[in-house]
Amino acid sequence: MTILNPRSRNITEGKSRAPNRSMYYAMGYEEADFKKPMVGVANGHSTITPCNSGLQKLTDAAIAAIEAAGGNAQVFGTPTISDGMAMGTEGMKYSLVSREVISDCIETSVQGQWMDGVLVVGGCDKNMPGGLMGMLRANVPAIYVYGGTILPGSYQGKDLNIVSVFEAVGENAAGRLSDEDLLQIERRAIPGPGSCGGMYTANTMSSSFEALGISLPYSSTMANPHDEKLNSAAESARVLIEAIKKDIKPRDIVTKKSIENAVAVIMATGGSTNAVLHFLAIAHAAGVDWSIDDFERMRKKIPVLCDLKPSGKYLAVDLHRAGGIPQVMKTLMAAGLLNTDCLTITGQTIGEMLNSLNLPDAPRADQDVIRPIDKPMYAQGHLAILKGNLSPEGAVAKITGLKNPVITGPARVFDDEQSALAAILANKIVPGDVMVLRYLGPKGGPGMPEMLAPTGALIGQGLGESVGLITDGRFSGGTWGMVVGHVAPEAAAGGTIAFIHEGDSVTIDAKQLLLQLNVSDEEIAKRRAAWTAPKPRYIRGVQAKFAFNASSASKGAVLDNY
Repeated sequence: MTILNPRSRNITEGKSRAPNRSMYYAMGYEEADFKKPMVGVANGHSTITPCNSGLQKLTDAAIAAIEAAGGNAQVFGTPTISDGMAMGTEGMKYSLVSREVISDCIETSVQGQWMDGVLVVGGCDKNMPGGLMGMLRANVPAIYVYGGTILPGSYQGKDLNIVSVFEAVGENAAGRLSDEDLLQIERRAIPGPGSCGGMYTANTMSSSFEALGISLPYSSTMANPHDEKLNSAAESARVLIEAIKKDIKPRDIVTKKSIENAVAVIMATGGSTNAVLHFLAIAHAAGVDWSIDDFERMRKKIPVLCDLKPSGKYLAVDLHRAGGIPQVMKTLMAAGLLNTDCLTITGQTIGEMLNSLNLPDAPRADQDVIRPIDKPMYAQGHLAILKGNLSPEGAVAKITGLKNPVITGPARVFDDEQSALAAILANKIVPGDVMVLRYLGPKGGPGMPEMLAPTGALIGQGLGESVGLITDGRFSGGTWGMVVGHVAPEAAAGGTIAFIHEGDSVTIDAKQLLLQLNVSDEEIAKRRAAWTAPKPRYIRGVQAKFAFNASSASKGAVLDNY
């Protein structure tokens, strides 16, 4: 076999490479192996979380397929943090940090061992953006294998998922759900391996990767326990070997046009607010000119086509049965809302790939998960970028499921998540209030934790549409309601959110894309002059490094924006 990539010559040519070859002989390599491509397999398997507990079988299938196709599989690990388990605790502050750790692991292993390509296997939320960022930095042929979604749980005839538990806590606190029912929901919500089942962050990112062309068609909505997920992992490995031969690299695939496609699918499926943060970071890693304002540009022209949780009815498994992301993309393509000339990892363009699947231009009539283009859930996208004196750099609001996405009310100010949650559960938050959760941004948290516990409790108490909540932290993909996150600049950097006083009037107006503190400029300036930045919460370790280096959320909270 001929050498498929010049990078392999580092271990095949010259007597000076003998010590390197000796290390490979120790692992069972033979002379013929040095003419095969060295293919990294970044394995995110762990028993920390259901999202990743089913990844080893996919990794094994990919390894076998790589070797059968004539490659050498070189396996290394990447860590994960379970957002669902860490939510509401100090551990949640490590979630976004893990995105950077994962990308560093992949870049370091691929570049340090001079691999010819890499297949990344991941499940939980940050596995996807972290994996792709590492792939883009290394820029060798690469493919992403998503671990798959979870199957729904069930109780009293109703489907359950992870968000059901957080909302049940609020219902229980409000006296609307018994202790026994809460216990049964907790026990039954997560029936096995796979990532959280709605169009939450993991499924949002996997769907967008399919739209980018860095993952295979249909792979983003498959369930982890199903055999098709195993077969897709093996096929991904075979496709990667061909991509190595053709030298198709991630930066050939991830372009401004392909990011537009990914964001179009995020809007059409009602995806997570976290996608805004992550695609700013992905674009940065790819060297693509992409700003927070581009999301608003895309929102105005892309309708919400899919009726998916958290604000809709269905789960990812239902979307899969209805035609999956390819059907969503074909519907957008038929309406002229997709860039069809973008390259995919298969070597086909997006247009060629979709046409090869023989999908109809409109969704099937026997399902209502995916709507026709002329009968959408909403005429415009759901991820709105709000600006104003509270967020001159922008903030992100998810406005689906709301009857009236406008509120002006008195600020209820909290400098941490736990006291905010306690106030909700103690029934101290009432309709018309606007909760302010601050010092939770990239630097202030640090690590920009998600606020699913407070927002889930608000929904559970029936306050989802009557109470506003703004934060410089993030939201879970399972969050919905009158909520605005990623407020930038953040409080710890001297953003206006730091100067809100208890009782101040605050306006959230998604119709006018406005986030406003209704206080005079003179008063804000007076408060700013009297403000002192808080001391760092961490002075050693990854949290300290993240807080010191992190860019604004409006720039993706990346660590290398020099």
